[in-house]
Amino acid sequence: MKFYHASPGFGDALTEQQTLEFLAGPPLNLQLGTVDEHGEPNVHAVWYIYKDGRLFIDAAKASKKVRNIRTRPRVYFSIDDEKMPYRGVRGKGDAKIHEDVAFSLPVAESIMLKYTGSLDNEIAAALLDGVRQGLSVLIEIAPAYYSTWDHGSGITGGRKKSLS
Repeated sequence: MKFYHASPGFGDALTEQQTLEFLAGPPLNLQLGTVDEHGEPNVHAVWYIYKDGRLFIDAAKASKKVRNIRTRPRVYFSIDDEKMPYRGVRGKGDAKIHEDVAFSLPVAESIMLKYTGSLDNEIAAALLDGVRQGLSVLIEIAPAYYSTWDHGSGITGGRKKSLS
């Protein structure tokens, strides 16, 4: 896997270990970039889970993002923490759609646990019902690279300045 510094000259890049911890960390929205049938970019805020080197997203089978990925599987993603010090991970990858309920359900349950804290709530129940009924699919992203940033320190006049 390739890792790049997203903000050269400002702050630091996350290490490989920090990147993996960030991806597996607390719930943050992933901004998913797809391209539609007209060649226009679309951005979708989604919940995700990082597992086995991949990013997984539960999505309605009829959604725009799924339709876009079916014809153009190359996607862009960005996940960032809006709290100081700003940190984040972005990259490109190839997306694959899984329609097999037996494969998708345990991963979707992990996503619901991450974002809602329980499977015993209205939101999780509704979304998981969609998976069970075949109305949802699982999007798997295989990242080609990660471009990371950690603005816990910045460069001012050639010296580091703490931002936290």
